[in-house]
Amino acid sequence: MTGDQVRVEIADEVATITLNRPEARNALSAEAADELAAEIETAEDSGARCVVLQSEGAAFCAGGDVDAMLESIDRDVPPAERVEVVVGAVNRAIKRVYDCRLPTVAKIDGPAFGAGAGLAIACDLQLASPAAKISFGFRRVGLAVDSGVSYLLPRLVGLNTAKELIFTGELVDADRARDLGLVTRVFEASSFDEGVENIVETIATGPTAALTASKRLVNHQPDSFDAATAREANAQGVAFSTADHEEGARAFVESREPEFEGR
Repeated sequence: MTGDQVRVEIADEVATITLNRPEARNALSAEAADELAAEIETAEDSGARCVVLQSEGAAFCAGGDVDAMLESIDRDVPPAERVEVVVGAVNRAIKRVYDCRLPTVAKIDGPAFGAGAGLAIACDLQLASPAAKISFGFRRVGLAVDSGVSYLLPRLVGLNTAKELIFTGELVDADRARDLGLVTRVFEASSFDEGVENIVETIATGPTAALTASKRLVNHQPDSFDAATAREANAQGVAFSTADHEEGARAFVESREPEFEGR
């Protein structure tokens, strides 16, 4: 499937979703956000076992569509309507990425600003090249944070550091982003594609049901240890019934690598 602003390709049990507005530095218009949400659903229904989110051109995502924001101001569109049309669409899309039942990987090979940074950290893993730069610089256009940043960012970097990144709009390079926990891995430019491919292949050939259950357990944590272990036990009850668990157990006893089929 191919959309005007977002496209998806399914190959080797991996769904690769590409933001396709290079002329706008892949800014998330309302249309692009709606397409992104739809393509996440496409990926989930495709039989894929991992989702990669990447971008066409030099920028990962420049954030919200500031041109559209300015146009709305010039047309005297009421703030409540602007929130619904633009912010609502972007928030829904990023929530759809965060809630995707499959493991998600952000392949960041350029700047990720504002909502684009929110989109990156909504993925399960963030794999970066040296060209990656991240900024939660909503302040630059006189806006508060959105795109789930107020929820996700403190959980990655801690409350005080999150406030500093938001208040200053600091442009964080790839190495500092790794040190802060904003990205999980930084590859050299020459090995970026290969490094991402290796990690994605490891995920896509894993025990899919167990990995998706683990993702749910980690993303939606209860308030107590007892509640957490109860949820884990329920998840294991499902995992025990999968063919991948049987294969994994047999492979372990036979001292060989398991061949998971995602079922």
